[in-house]
Amino acid sequence: MNTRLVAARVLVNVLQNGLSLTAALDAALQPMAAGKDRAFIQALCYGVMRYFHRLDFILAQLLETPLKDPDVKALALVGLYQLAFMRVKPHAAVSETVSAQKKAWAKPLLNALLRRYLREQQALEQLADQQASAANSHPNWLIKQLQQQWPEQAAAILVANNQQPPMTLRINAAKTNRDDYLQQLAVEGIDASVIAFCPSAIQLDKPVNVEALPQFAEGWVSVQDSAAQLAAGLLSLAPEQRVLDVCAAPGGKTAHILESQPQLQELLAVDIDAKRLQRVGDNLQRLGLIATQLVGDASKPESWWDGQLFDRILLDVPCSATGVIRRHPDIKVLRKPDDIEALANLQQAIVAAIWPLLATGGRLLYATCSVLKQENEQQIDKFLTSYTDAIHLPINAQWGQQRPFGRQILPGENGMDGFYYALLEKR
Repeated sequence: MNTRLVAARVLVNVLQNGLSLTAALDAALQPMAAGKDRAFIQALCYGVMRYFHRLDFILAQLLETPLKDPDVKALALVGLYQLAFMRVKPHAAVSETVSAQKKAWAKPLLNALLRRYLREQQALEQLADQQASAANSHPNWLIKQLQQQWPEQAAAILVANNQQPPMTLRINAAKTNRDDYLQQLAVEGIDASVIAFCPSAIQLDKPVNVEALPQFAEGWVSVQDSAAQLAAGLLSLAPEQRVLDVCAAPGGKTAHILESQPQLQELLAVDIDAKRLQRVGDNLQRLGLIATQLVGDASKPESWWDGQLFDRILLDVPCSATGVIRRHPDIKVLRKPDDIEALANLQQAIVAAIWPLLATGGRLLYATCSVLKQENEQQIDKFLTSYTDAIHLPINAQWGQQRPFGRQILPGENGMDGFYYALLEKR
């Protein structure tokens, strides 16, 4: 097995076929045993996607005409990433990448362009620094959106998006507490720290395999960014409440709700994707939790709702995911500018469809992992204009920043992903 060739094929599935990096990697790595090869392939794929716009610009400078063969182009990007960002010895990076190429005509081309990059590396990197998309490794449309909407924070957002995120754990309060689990981590030689404003969160100094975490298989902890962990606390949960989690997959917030308040009357987890809903079930099973699960379209609750109102609703709507680019760098390539309006329209339809399911006096928490205002505060502004029985409840907290409606976390703030929350009450 040639690891560079496997990585290139994964990248083709993303760049050419539109698969998510997660799905493409899962399919490629499934037959492989855990080990250095898997880790190297993942590092190559995530690295190329993280710096795709820069690498693609540099590749264009090295070619007289664009590479039309997607397999050859992917391998060229793999080679450039090794030379520019990894500690692989240059001669090994070039020779191993060229030998991975199965097309005879492409071998000398690949060898020539990688060696030319080594000769002209400084000049090429300086040229890339003068072009906005290449310098920031983001598409131009997204750079412009961030600069317009977050003029003071845009530069920091772009930098944060290209960083590797920390590994954060969520304590299962039904099985342990944070102080005790910190001691267990210390015994295992795993350094970690707490996040003051998120009582369930522990951030590791360095990522580890989940199998190395004490009692992971027994459900004592889950991996979840601290921004996502804030949702359960914002719902003000109490015993005997009926709770709805819409667009619930993969189930991290579902599980946290149940961990936070084990005496709920019922928690109904709904997702439109049956395969993703299965992940909710798998996660709940490991954690020893139970929820009612239904496959259903959030914009058409009449097809699955039993007519009983809910006291709390978590509405984690489909979004651009522009707040979690550091975890999913393929978003920068797969997401297109026209997607934002379509997503905003879908979000508006879902909120309108779900609002009637909330009991009087009940609360709905609107959530996205986006940093774009048209999906967040502008969406809530429109909703409040149309629905006079909705009250906006300001979120007073030590995290994020207060917006006219809701509260926004930008990527990298306190080590968190980019998230948006808005709390509405029905009167």
